[in-house]
Amino acid sequence: MFLDGDCVPRRDFIAQHRALVEPGWFVAGNRILLSAELTRRVLDGDRPEEWGLTGVLARWPRGVNRLLPALHLPLGPLRKRAPSRWEGARTCNLAVARADLDKVDGFDANFAGWGLEDSDLAIRLIHAGVQRKDGRCATGVFHLWHPESDRSRLPANKALLDAVMQEKRVRALRGLSALAAVPAHG
Repeated sequence: MFLDGDCVPRRDFIAQHRALVEPGWFVAGNRILLSAELTRRVLDGDRPEEWGLTGVLARWPRGVNRLLPALHLPLGPLRKRAPSRWEGARTCNLAVARADLDKVDGFDANFAGWGLEDSDLAIRLIHAGVQRKDGRCATGVFHLWHPESDRSRLPANKALLDAVMQEKRVRALRGLSALAAVPAHG
């Protein structure tokens, strides 16, 4: 499971992902973006993991950008309706079987700075035959507001992503296997 440090999971985040993940499928969840003011309140002790749907509704529309990620709906076969759609899959809320992650050699460390490393992972998973399962209405997280990250590396990352799509590459250029080649410091 992947969760960004600027995201707060709901109490059942792990249980929901575990219920959905299966070999050959990765689960792409979604997020609720919090406003700057609501983020300040969260950092001061307001606990979004305790809000439930009623709490999210009470904070909408000025504090949260959407309601759908707060719902729990058993979508059954609808979760598998777009198995090759990589767009919108973000690793701030993603689960994948370890064997499938190993198949693509994990994240590619050639992506630097902000942007597209999660798209790269999703595309390579799909190239490897691992399909997308929709985690919406089950695995939503709360994304804390913060200033936008530096996007100066976005053009270089976009070139890497274009190459992955064109080459239909499965494995990372510099992935998990590259870590094994790094000598341990003792």
